[in-house]
Amino acid sequence: MFVSTNIFSQSLIGAQNSNFTSFGIDLEKFGPYLGLQRGKFSSLEFGVEYQLKELALFKPETQAVHAGVNYDLSNNVLGYEAGYWFKKGRMNLTYGANLIFRTDYSTNALGISPVVGFKLAQFHLQTGYNYLPSAPSSMLVNRFFISLRFVFIQKWKFSLDN
Repeated sequence: MFVSTNIFSQSLIGAQNSNFTSFGIDLEKFGPYLGLQRGKFSSLEFGVEYQLKELALFKPETQAVHAGVNYDLSNNVLGYEAGYWFKKGRMNLTYGANLIFRTDYSTNALGISPVVGFKLAQFHLQTGYNYLPSAPSSMLVNRFFISLRFVFIQKWKFSLDN
């Protein structure tokens, strides 16, 4: 019995790098999100997110794209962002980037925002830096920030890999 258990465990360990670990099934999820971004200022976030998750025994991959709007009521700053993030594994960090646009209705700024986060269920906690090279120092926007989003999944779809 010890020999068969040992052989089975070795075959599972060896299978981590083979196609055995992938079930050939992808899970697509889509829905709106609601969030709060905090930095020097607070802003509300609204948007939509599309997630594609590979169902696998070891290190499943999740990728997502999103587009949204955020608004800082206290400083009257409107923002748009579109981004991508990915995660490899079940309890690992997410890594991504956003293309961002901010306006205070007299000045506009375009930039990028690299982000690192942690996703658990439908909650996604991210931290990052808004790099806006064209923004004047008088524009009141978050440079370093942390945000918490909740995605309301409305569509689930399973698909088979070919």
